[in-house]
Amino acid sequence: MDITKREPEKNLISILPKVSGRNNQGKVTSGHRGGREKRFYRQIDWKRDKRGIAGKVVAFEYDPNRKTKIALIHYSDGEKRYILLPEGLKIGDIILSGKDIEIKTGNALMLGQIPVGIPIHNIEFAPGRGGQIARSAGNYATVIAKEGKFAQVKLSSGEIRTFPVESMATIGQLGNADWKNTILGKAGASRHRGIRPHVRGTAQNPRSHPHGGGEGRSGEGLKQPKTPWGKPARGLKTRKKGKYSDKAIIKRRK
Repeated sequence: MDITKREPEKNLISILPKVSGRNNQGKVTSGHRGGREKRFYRQIDWKRDKRGIAGKVVAFEYDPNRKTKIALIHYSDGEKRYILLPEGLKIGDIILSGKDIEIKTGNALMLGQIPVGIPIHNIEFAPGRGGQIARSAGNYATVIAKEGKFAQVKLSSGEIRTFPVESMATIGQLGNADWKNTILGKAGASRHRGIRPHVRGTAQNPRSHPHGGGEGRSGEGLKQPKTPWGKPARGLKTRKKGKYSDKAIIKRRK
């Protein structure tokens, strides 16, 4: 699916601030970031809450903030919105969201109304929150069972978890699945994306990194590998236990 429109809709974009690997306190939490090109954020319609109002696909656009392309939708009431572009959607197609509508690529329905085995994306954790699952290029999930107030959905990682049957999801698999085979070609392409050179700890001064110093290529030595701040690296589990949403997981991806 080729891009058909170069300039984005002015009322659907905003300047994306540069945070460059920093947290809400301004501290660097992810190193070797910064210097990317200026970008505009495209306001994507995650909720698909225009129930029963027909929308026409008028253009396919590039979004610098995600791997998948986006589609510009003109609704019959005059409003314009962006959605993620699923595989097979064409210019001129009509899409809908709501109850009792056709199972067709681009349409958004509640999980309870989607047949088992149909590929879906942009799934809500809770009704009305907006899609948070299966939003990356080439991604999709599948409804494998329904029981009472919950539907069991298998994600692309292999994880199986439950979602409320009232949660919205969009039909189809997202496009641009071949993005991972893109060859950047030069170091400058990474710099444009905000990725700066990464220096190995063993190549640094011993005052800058625990792995630094030594004569020649000394490696990390026999000690436990550490981060630049002296905390154990590689092997130390840092994931917090008892996350509130873990109870929804039926089968883990491992």
